[in-house]
Amino acid sequence: MKRYIMSDLMKWKNSICRKPLILEGARQVGKTWIVKEFAREQYQHIAYLNFEEDTYLRNLFEPDFDVNRILIAIRAATHQPCVADETLIFLDEIQEATNGLTALKYLYENAPSLHIIVAGSLLGLELHKKVSFPVGKVQFLTLHPMNFSEFLLAMGEQGLVEMLQKKAWTNISLFSEKYKELLKQYYCVGGMPEAVLVFSETKDWQQVREVQNDILKSYSRDFSKHAPENIVPRIRQIWNSVPAQLSRENRKFIYGLVKEGARAREYEIALNWLNDGGLIHKINCVKAPRLPLKSYEDATAFKVYLLDVGLLVAMCNMDVSIIVKGNSIFTEFKGALTEQYVLQELILKHEPFYWAKPGANQEIDFLLQQKDNVVPVEVKSEINLNAKSLHQYIRENSSFLAYRISMSAYCVEEIITNVPLYAVSCVM
Repeated sequence: MKRYIMSDLMKWKNSICRKPLILEGARQVGKTWIVKEFAREQYQHIAYLNFEEDTYLRNLFEPDFDVNRILIAIRAATHQPCVADETLIFLDEIQEATNGLTALKYLYENAPSLHIIVAGSLLGLELHKKVSFPVGKVQFLTLHPMNFSEFLLAMGEQGLVEMLQKKAWTNISLFSEKYKELLKQYYCVGGMPEAVLVFSETKDWQQVREVQNDILKSYSRDFSKHAPENIVPRIRQIWNSVPAQLSRENRKFIYGLVKEGARAREYEIALNWLNDGGLIHKINCVKAPRLPLKSYEDATAFKVYLLDVGLLVAMCNMDVSIIVKGNSIFTEFKGALTEQYVLQELILKHEPFYWAKPGANQEIDFLLQQKDNVVPVEVKSEINLNAKSLHQYIRENSSFLAYRISMSAYCVEEIITNVPLYAVSCVM
């Protein structure tokens, strides 16, 4: 299956400033597969180590960081040469190796010509621990679930993707019903590669749901395996509350939905654990829609989304055979699935925030920082283009660009650009 991150991996390979690459991403988004596929296409050899499976190698980086010793061990374990430009050294589940991340500093300093990629489950948690980290000696990429365009390619719809990439709006409008049908399928399948593969081969919703439930169970097991024992119950409570949080008209995260009487200080560590592990997206509010947005963020007011819309549908145990009929899926849970989908598309290129006017019934679903502009994004789950909050925001903040995402066709109305739901990734 085609993944757009492959072009980023190619840029990394060909860069004169190449450093060891840390590939982040939640479990089962396809990290191991994409790196092996990249190696198969671009290298003569792959020296692959999995520290979760090859337990005897977990002390590879002890008692020292002697690069010659380490490379001899890698060659012995993989039966592959470690040759610059010819071999990709892939260290998988690196978090299981003692001093694994620290070792990257010494590998870079003493063997900078080697091509090294590391990955791991819940690696974001390891990166936030108080460990010796190779600052300035590594590069990062994040692999997310497959987006809608990648899903279309997996379904054999290359032509539909080409029209989106070329922004051929006249032709796109001719195929709008087909885009909508495929988007409904994407809402239910989501972008977890195994679920997409099963659906592309079988079109069997039951098999897709079984895959999704297995993934959710594996995440639940990770809570017990990787999280501190004292916060595991709170992690589960937050995780299980996400569908209820998103089903509210106002999607601001409420601790009372996690547990009656719950307070932020009791659940903050558990919330950050899920966020650092890539299992949720925590989108902060900004106190004012001004540049730079980061300097105005309010970390105490936020919305929480899952990593994948298909997993959200599975968590809610929604009957797929019913919701793919008609257009009700776009408005289910007060449009929560649509907002979840849009967030996933935006986060591939942006760091989105949101804004709510204090003391007023006015909220902008997402705010993006594009060069020297703060760009508001309003998400509409139906054809209805009425967007009172967006118009009011434009009047009060002198915006020069705004996006309204809906089921309607592409059009530009002065400042507001209406973007069809199925075309989010190609416009924004």
